[in-house]
Amino acid sequence: MLVSIQVDEQLFKTYIFYSALLVLKVLFMALLTARQRMIKKIFSNPEDINTLKNSKVKYDDVDIERVRRAHLNDLENIPFFVIACFGYLLTNPSIFLATNLIRLFVASRIFHTICYAVIVLPQPSRAIAFSMGFGVTIYMAVQTILYFI
Repeated sequence: MLVSIQVDEQLFKTYIFYSALLVLKVLFMALLTARQRMIKKIFSNPEDINTLKNSKVKYDDVDIERVRRAHLNDLENIPFFVIACFGYLLTNPSIFLATNLIRLFVASRIFHTICYAVIVLPQPSRAIAFSMGFGVTIYMAVQTILYFI
């Protein structure tokens, strides 16, 4: 049996564009972690202390850990969004709704990083940012399941 599924071309381009932005964001987080390590002269591996004079090995610097945890949070959430969103695109969703859900997810991940690792805003700002992105992913996954059930 051959199945033919149509995806709106502009919506697919939106998905690809914002997915690429999320990829760059995740990669940028590694650079942000490295930057924090260089500024603080704190490394997690003994062989890295030769990089800068007066460096030390330490595992629990608050600023470095904030960036690392934000990066890990991206790694825990962004791949699932990309998968759920791709499935959602196959359900022939409203172009307006899908486009804005994608934008909301991307904005929530950027805001999450700002709250957690850049400016460090007080709670519940980080929780709200996380919840918006998490909710979008759940919505898309549930809609995909209901469509293909």
